[in-house]
Amino acid sequence: MYLVKSPLLLKWYYPQLTWNKTRDDKVIYLTFDDGPIPDVTDFVLKTLRSYSAKATFFCIGDNILKYPQIFERIKNAEHSIGNHTFNHLKGWDTSDDIYIQNFQKCQQQTGTNLFRPPYGRIKKSQIWKIKLQYPDTEIVMWDTLSGDFDANLSPEKCLQNVINHTKNGSIIVFHDSIKASKRIYYALPRVLAHFSKLGYTFDQLG
Repeated sequence: MYLVKSPLLLKWYYPQLTWNKTRDDKVIYLTFDDGPIPDVTDFVLKTLRSYSAKATFFCIGDNILKYPQIFERIKNAEHSIGNHTFNHLKGWDTSDDIYIQNFQKCQQQTGTNLFRPPYGRIKKSQIWKIKLQYPDTEIVMWDTLSGDFDANLSPEKCLQNVINHTKNGSIIVFHDSIKASKRIYYALPRVLAHFSKLGYTFDQLG
């Protein structure tokens, strides 16, 4: 069970997190979680390049160590890098000490001031401890979830999730992962084409 559009109640409960950017400009913020991964991340980079689009990649530290050359390609393309923990930990099910250590281990690989908690699940105590130790860190959530991770979701529905719920300043979640590949291969180029025709640009966070 997941919500494509982030509810106002969650935004109210976690006001210290970033859910969207300014609604004043026709700018969209594409984000990609769980990479870098062979083939899928390369597809995303190639597709973004064809539309001169910038994006933000929230990387898993363990994947950075496994695929350093792909990680370098993300950086060389001048996209933003975000921390997504070293082992994709779910904050609600993890002690604060272990969670912060895992965050720090990924931070050694990324050196970024952007962080997205895996699954969007993080305790307020974990937020406080990250902010205490890394006061410049921006914890980024989203307002539009593509659902590309959902094996039961059709590629067409994944595309419609994004088109129907995106507006100025939206932060959209995709995944450059094997699990999401079928849906992202279909949806991403069509999202870029659709919103480009409407006059939108695609920028990175940070």
